[in-house]
Amino acid sequence: MTHRILVIGCGSHGQRHLRCFLRTGRVEAAICDQDPRLVERASGKHGVVGFNDWQTALIVHDPEAVVIAASAAQHVPIAAFALRHGAGVLIEKPLSTTLDDLPAMNQALAGSRAAAAVAYVGRFLPGLAQMREFLRSGAFGAPLQVAASAGQHLPTMRPDYRETRDAFLESGGGAIHSELTDLVDAVQWLVGPATRLYCEAACQSLTAVEVEDTVCVTARHGHLLAGYSLNQFQAPNELMIQVHCQQGSLRFESHRQRWSKFPLGADAWEHHAAPIDQDDDPFVALAHAFLDCLEKKDTPICTVAEAERALRFNLAAHRSARESIMVTVD
Repeated sequence: MTHRILVIGCGSHGQRHLRCFLRTGRVEAAICDQDPRLVERASGKHGVVGFNDWQTALIVHDPEAVVIAASAAQHVPIAAFALRHGAGVLIEKPLSTTLDDLPAMNQALAGSRAAAAVAYVGRFLPGLAQMREFLRSGAFGAPLQVAASAGQHLPTMRPDYRETRDAFLESGGGAIHSELTDLVDAVQWLVGPATRLYCEAACQSLTAVEVEDTVCVTARHGHLLAGYSLNQFQAPNELMIQVHCQQGSLRFESHRQRWSKFPLGADAWEHHAAPIDQDDDPFVALAHAFLDCLEKKDTPICTVAEAERALRFNLAAHRSARESIMVTVD
C-alpha cells in the first residue's frame, strides 16, 4: 500500500524524515517550507513536489498524513489543522514548547480517526528495545534507580547551530527541549512517567546563544529515583542509560550499539550486541512504524499522550531551573 505523505519543514529534521520515508518504499511524498531555496534543493534532490505554504500543500497534495518538522511553536497548530482535515500526523519532538495549544489539538484528535504520533526515535534503537523487553520480563525484579547521561559536541554536529532552532527557546532550542527530551522519553518508556524533579541548567560553553547547553536533573518516577545528565559540548558523542533493579543491573550504550546485564552476584557485565548498519536506520524504522499506524497496526511509536508527559517534564525542568525549586510533574 502506498501512502501520500507531506513533510512540513525542510531543515535537517525534515530532510531526514523525507529521505527515510522514501527509503521505506511505501510513500508518495511532497515537501513544504516557507524558504523557497530549501524547497527547491530538497525537491530537486529527491524528485518530490515542493510547496511554500503548508495549508496550500494540504489542499493540493491531499496527503493521508503529515510529518511536522517545522519550528516547535508551530507543531501543535499545524497538527490540529491537519487532524481536522482528516490527515494523520507524525510530529517531530518536542511536541511543543507550551501547553497552551494542547486542548485544541486534543479536541481535534478526539474528533478524528487519523493516526497521531511523535517522533521519539530512541524507541527504535534495537539495544534499547531489547533491554526494555528484558526489563519487562521481571527477571531482575523491580527497577529502583535510573542513571541516564548523554552529550555531544554540537558545534561539530551542527556548525550552523546559532542560525537554527537550536539557538532559540521558543522554537524548541536549548538542551532540555532539543536533546534531554529524548532521554526523558526513553526512561519513561522503560520505567514509567516522572512525578517530580529538581533541575539545574546553564549555558556553560556555547557562544552567541541564550539557551542552556548543560542540564542536571534529579527526578522521581513514582517510587523510583532517577538522575539525568546532559551537555552539548563534550568531545565524545555518547548516550547511556543504566537501570538498577532488585536482582541486577541493566545498561544501554547507544554509542557502543549494545545493551548489557549484570545479575546480582555475577563477576562481570554480559554484553549483547545490537548493531545499526546506517545512522538513518532507526528513523527508517520509525517511518515504517508510523505507516503501520496508518494501517491500524500496533507499534511501539510514541503517542501524543506520552509526548505530552515528556513536554510536561521539559516545562517542569525549565521552571525548576528558573526558580530553584522542586517541581511536581503534572
